[in-house]
Amino acid sequence: MRSGQQITQPTGYKAFIPNPLPPDPPIRLEGEIQHLLTKANMAIGKMDTMGYLAPNLDHIIAMYIRKEALLSSQIEGTQASLENIFEYENQIPVKNINDVKEVVNYIKALNHGMKRLKEFPMSIRLLKEIHEILLEDARGKEKTPGDFRKSQNWIGSPGSTLATASFVPPPPKEAVDAMGELELYLHKGSELPLLIDCALMHYQFETIHPFLDGNGRLGRLLITFYLYWKGALQHPLLYLSYYLKLHRQEYYDRLNLVRERGDFEQWIIFFLKGIIWTSESALQTIKNILQLQENHKNRLISKKLSTPYAIALLDYLFERPHLTINDIADRFKLSYQGAKALVDQFVKTEILKEITGKRRDKRYSYWEYLAFLAEGT
Repeated sequence: MRSGQQITQPTGYKAFIPNPLPPDPPIRLEGEIQHLLTKANMAIGKMDTMGYLAPNLDHIIAMYIRKEALLSSQIEGTQASLENIFEYENQIPVKNINDVKEVVNYIKALNHGMKRLKEFPMSIRLLKEIHEILLEDARGKEKTPGDFRKSQNWIGSPGSTLATASFVPPPPKEAVDAMGELELYLHKGSELPLLIDCALMHYQFETIHPFLDGNGRLGRLLITFYLYWKGALQHPLLYLSYYLKLHRQEYYDRLNLVRERGDFEQWIIFFLKGIIWTSESALQTIKNILQLQENHKNRLISKKLSTPYAIALLDYLFERPHLTINDIADRFKLSYQGAKALVDQFVKTEILKEITGKRRDKRYSYWEYLAFLAEGT
């Protein structure tokens, strides 16, 4: 078959051995795929260009990364919220610490990958580094973080076996060989458009399932890493986890259709639609943030509150949308009373909201900004 074949193993179960990329016969770049490809390239370009206009872009990207980490982990069943992540980062005890650590590891892994891609190209070595960070001191830490699996794994509902699994990836040796082929494909250059290659790369990685745990999260990270590495993204603003969470069953079904029928085209159509939807969503979020900043500056001016400290605090909220009066006092070298007076003004104008309901140890949220970023989490 075009995508690979089911091979019966010595102990009787069948495992899927994928063919190396690119598919043969070649991908049919016509009709709907060609139309979606053009639209997807335009959508990414608009989003990336808009990124240059955003205030405090590095801080917005940092928030996006938190959101992606949360959504990607939620697909795997993690129960954590954006609020939990801020609590952890501010050294406030959280009940679901294991779930939160998983999300925090994802953030670390994404940041590590982006930094490393400036030093050397996509490689098996880099994937292993990222995988080790993903599983560090979290769920799956006993499943050989940073090393390809040495035993057979499978995908299925809880309680399923090799015999009843919905999908059985290649055995360990074949998986290592397939990853070597995938690395070669990434480096030798392709005649296919970049986004088509990205769709194929993600499918192939998820089909090989080279690690005992964390394949889903790492496979989703690879989409952003690949596009960033190839220069399609100047700013890491594109993350597909929300789209894949919304269409989770369809996502799994379409990957399986490639394995069962060799139909790469239907998977590519689904993937390109995800790129378009996600790019347009990110673009709208950036526009909303620009408008929010403008509205809040105008609100401060109209209330005659636009002092240098007030404008500086408004900018700081993009970096620290959850904060205390002490945080503000430390940042701007103000007395506690001076910082409190500033916060009280922001609460009165509904730019900030107090979120604890406590008399002491109060925390404040830049709530409208977080509402844009928290969608879907």
